[in-house]
Amino acid sequence: MPSTLAVFLVLEMLSKPAIWVRPSFMIPKGRSATIGCRGAGEAMEYQLHFEGGLSALKRPKSSPVMNWVKFPIPAMTSHTAGQYRCSYRSGELWSELSDPLELVVTGLYDTPTLSVEPRSEVTSGENVTFHCQLATATSTFFLLKKGRSSRPQLRYGNLRAEFHLGPVTPAHGGTYRCFGSYNNHAWSFPSKPVKLLVKVPGDAGDTTFAPTEHTSSDYWDSYELTTGTQSQKDHLLWNHMIQNLIRLGLAVLVLVALMGFLLEDWLHRRKSQERAHRASRRGCRRRLRAQRALET
Repeated sequence: MPSTLAVFLVLEMLSKPAIWVRPSFMIPKGRSATIGCRGAGEAMEYQLHFEGGLSALKRPKSSPVMNWVKFPIPAMTSHTAGQYRCSYRSGELWSELSDPLELVVTGLYDTPTLSVEPRSEVTSGENVTFHCQLATATSTFFLLKKGRSSRPQLRYGNLRAEFHLGPVTPAHGGTYRCFGSYNNHAWSFPSKPVKLLVKVPGDAGDTTFAPTEHTSSDYWDSYELTTGTQSQKDHLLWNHMIQNLIRLGLAVLVLVALMGFLLEDWLHRRKSQERAHRASRRGCRRRLRAQRALET
């Protein structure tokens, strides 16, 4: 009997849901993001947990193939950055929480500088050191390499940190950036990219770096596109606002002028009516005097 009960309880347990985020776990301040959560079986309801507390509830769409939900983050800030988990309900049972999802907001305060020693083009087997420096007081730094499978490296230092790589291989080649961190989920603007090229001794072929990770368009490209065109977007937005204000001002002037014409016309009509009314009353009084004079 105990073994039968144990098997029954195991069968009744729900599998852990999957959680992910788009476009990236690093989200520039003010940019939107979407958290996805997928359950198993016939999930009836989903919960999103933020920093250990319940954040949102959602039901999946009616279609059976849409057994997942999306939780949008309209604008990323330091208050929405942190650790997320999700769970789902099937019948009366709730699943366990998903694995943690750490979201980071970037684009806060200053921009660090990144350099590499001994140089940006090295031979396989050499040791390489990246130096990341930030003027704003911080002691935590992250180094990231472009590529979706890349994970940030953490180092501590007083306004400056060193990231040692080596002996390097062609797999270490790629584009790197660093961030200063004000806490685990609030990072600075990214540094300018530094490209590391690793050559293989005796290889007469292509000497450019050969990273093993998938490096198609990802967060890096979208971040550069966002930060590189933000001033242009702001300028266009400002021009658009100015044009709208000018149009609104002209419309108000036309409306005021029209109201002035209508008011002037109304006053003119009223004066004419008053003059006509006074003339009519004077005529009536004359007729009454004449009639009384005849009667006497």
